Amino acid sequence: MTKKRPRRTYTGEFKEQLVQLCLNGKRKCDIIREYDIASSLLDKWIKQSQTTGSFKEKDNRSDFENELIELRKRNKQLEMENDIFKASSADTRTKVIVIKANSHKYSVSAMCIVLKIPRATYYYESKEKPDENSLTQSIKEIFRISRNNYGTRKIKKELAKEGQIVSRRRIGRIMKKEGLVSNYTVAQFKPQIAKCNEDKIENVVARNFNDQPQYNVVVSDLTYVRVGTSWNYICLLIDLFNREIIGYSAGKNKDAQLVMHAFSEVKTNLKNINIFHTDRGNEFKNKLIEETLEVFNIKRSLSMKGCPYDNAVAEATYKIIKTEFVKNKTFLSLKELKVELADYVNWFNNYSIHSSLNYLTPRAFKENALKKSV
Repeated sequence: MTKKRPRRTYTGEFKEQLVQLCLNGKRKCDIIREYDIASSLLDKWIKQSQTTGSFKEKDNRSDFENELIELRKRNKQLEMENDIFKASSADTRTKVIVIKANSHKYSVSAMCIVLKIPRATYYYESKEKPDENSLTQSIKEIFRISRNNYGTRKIKKELAKEGQIVSRRRIGRIMKKEGLVSNYTVAQFKPQIAKCNEDKIENVVARNFNDQPQYNVVVSDLTYVRVGTSWNYICLLIDLFNREIIGYSAGKNKDAQLVMHAFSEVKTNLKNINIFHTDRGNEFKNKLIEETLEVFNIKRSLSMKGCPYDNAVAEATYKIIKTEFVKNKTFLSLKELKVELADYVNWFNNYSIHSSLNYLTPRAFKENALKKSV
């Protein structure tokens, strides 16, 4: 069985060159053999060149042929208008159904013009949309796995990973219907009046929070958590490279020992840390912390007095902690707080997607960066 030769196309320049070869004395049989074309095709090109000077089919049609083509187009138009006329006053959804049903017979553009519906509207409405029940279940499952923290933006990203493209408005409508309320509220900064150290150490970081190498800048802060009837405190060490919590601790006192316990949880040689940046709280300014930084050759950086924006990443992370971890929870003992904190840090680092990391988890962001560096 012989293979069917694929259809070939020829540019106007190519056709003109072959015609000129023939007119300049090259034999037709040689041209046909060398360029593997049909004899009738070469004769056609020579005729077109000598009559209209154009190789386009439309330029070489007779008046009768042009008239016949126009009549056929008009007949097709009338046939289409007759078929879909009843839908011209229908709603958008009905028009979309009619166009879809006749798309094998008529041009979608032409039907959109007749029915007075934008093509963009037709293509949007005709797309396959996720089943409402299965979509609702997907949203509820993502919300549950996020520990009731994800809003419409992050749920949209998670659905996209599953191949479902859904608008935030639709996600919000389903969440409202299902009573899924994120732990987040409108972010507010409440100024705290507290004494701070007056050390003249400069702000080395200078709010340069993004595009930092791994362990180049580690930021920290402390916050309070109610345990039973009293306040306890937690301390976090955050790597600006991928917003990962690399060290953490919980204790009854807001002091240097709490910070040192957080340093003890770091799973790398502390000499890998270049800069340690905090606010001017006295728990970060004492002999114990200074000796640790000196031994491991870690530079010190302090925020400007009374300016939380100089340590914005730590402040933002604690806002997340307050919303996702502390809110709506009751800790009966310090031991329970430590167990729950360890579990939350694991989730935060390995499962929670972050908008500042292009909706990746800290672990995934680090893995991607390591792959690129290899």
